[in-house]
Amino acid sequence: MQMRDAAFVRDLVNQPAWLRFIGDRGVRTLADARSYIRTGPWAMYAQRGHGLCLVLHETSAQPLGICGLMKRDYLDDVDLGFAFASQHWGQGYAAEAARAVLHDAKQRLGIGRVLATTTPDNHASQAVLQRLGFQFVQHMASPDAGRALHLYGLNL
Repeated sequence: MQMRDAAFVRDLVNQPAWLRFIGDRGVRTLADARSYIRTGPWAMYAQRGHGLCLVLHETSAQPLGICGLMKRDYLDDVDLGFAFASQHWGQGYAAEAARAVLHDAKQRLGIGRVLATTTPDNHASQAVLQRLGFQFVQHMASPDAGRALHLYGLNL
C-alpha cells in the first residue's frame, strides 16, 4: 500500500459494508487516508514485517481491496484481515488474496497459527474463512469497539 492509494483507501473504508462490519475509522479526506496508511499498514510492516496490502487486478492493476496480517493486542496470534470494494464481491478475490497471504505467513514468516474475526452477521466473510479452512473458535467481544465478534482459527 502506497500513498498514491489514498483515494482508494478513503473510498473503501467509507463503503457501507466496511462501516457496518469493520467500523468507522474516521477517514474522510485524502490526508486522513494517508495518515491511516502511515499509522496502520506501514506501522505494522515496520514493527512486524507484515500488514495489510493493496490487492490489484492481475491484468488491469485496478485496486480491488486490501488483505493481510495484523497483530491486535487482544489476540494471541496474528489476524487475517480483508476487505474488498463491493463491486468486486463474489468473484473469488478475497479467497485468492487470503491464500497468498497465508502461504507467505507460513513460508516466509514461519507463522504457525492465524486467527480471524468477523461480526456475527458478516456471513460472506465467514464463508470465505471456512473455504480457507478456518474453524470457529468462540464468541468474543472486541475490547476496542465493544461489539460481538466470532473468532476463527487456522493452523498452518
